[in-house]
Amino acid sequence: MSGGPHDAAADNAYGSAAALRAADAIAHRLEVQSPACAIVLGSGLGGLSSSIESVRTVPFADIPGFPSATVVGHRGALMAGTLNGREVLALAGRIHLYEGHPPSVAAFPVRVMHALGARTLFVSNAAGGIRRTFRPGDLMIIADHLNLQFSNPLVGQRSRGDQRFPDMSDCYDAELRALLARCALAAGVTVREGIYAGLLGPTYETPAEIRMLERLGADAVGMSTVPEVIAATALRMRVAGMSCITNLAAGISPAPLSHAEVLESTNAAAQSFEMVVRNFVAALPARG
Repeated sequence: MSGGPHDAAADNAYGSAAALRAADAIAHRLEVQSPACAIVLGSGLGGLSSSIESVRTVPFADIPGFPSATVVGHRGALMAGTLNGREVLALAGRIHLYEGHPPSVAAFPVRVMHALGARTLFVSNAAGGIRRTFRPGDLMIIADHLNLQFSNPLVGQRSRGDQRFPDMSDCYDAELRALLARCALAAGVTVREGIYAGLLGPTYETPAEIRMLERLGADAVGMSTVPEVIAATALRMRVAGMSCITNLAAGISPAPLSHAEVLESTNAAAQSFEMVVRNFVAALPARG
């Protein structure tokens, strides 16, 4: 008897069934048991991966369903190990819509990390600062986002285990945001909190677009993160996120924007970012 619209044969190509197959294919290489957190490291923020101990690494190319990472500053590997004594998964690099991938593919690594046992997700990204008081190198806890990529990884047949209509009102978990703020304070790192606008890219925004985003309430803008957070919310994962402000957005600063500047700024902020994330992972409540 057929299982209806959610049997394995009907699950979409990058849904939960595909994620389970990918996780099964690499689980023996990662030897992960009960990760406290899955971490997505954005442009230039991959240095945290060097702090992971007893690390096991699988390149994207070896994971079924994963395309190769093509963006400078994104290593393109899934890692497992311990950070501050806690077991973690870390995605060193991510998949972007502007590389030509559909949102279901951009969100697929989150599904795989969930299939490997992660129930908390920490996302990071490099972002342009829209809030007038931001300066390059600032860290912003993400309180909410604007999905201006005009796409959604949940479009199509519902994947098994997903909520069909997930509530996004607290997709960046309030308790985890407060924990991030406390961890930053303990590390002596100043952090702000704000709203992230996710756009498609790969062009940087025009000054007119930045004025529009400012009026819409955005504090920072980037080209990632949103598909991952939507998929995690549908999977009932707890999510926290942080943006590294790498530059002032177009029209706020007269300087032209470049990816090289993004990487330079994230490298300068890397130590502060890593201290906060290490404290955050150590402070996460034990899974019951």
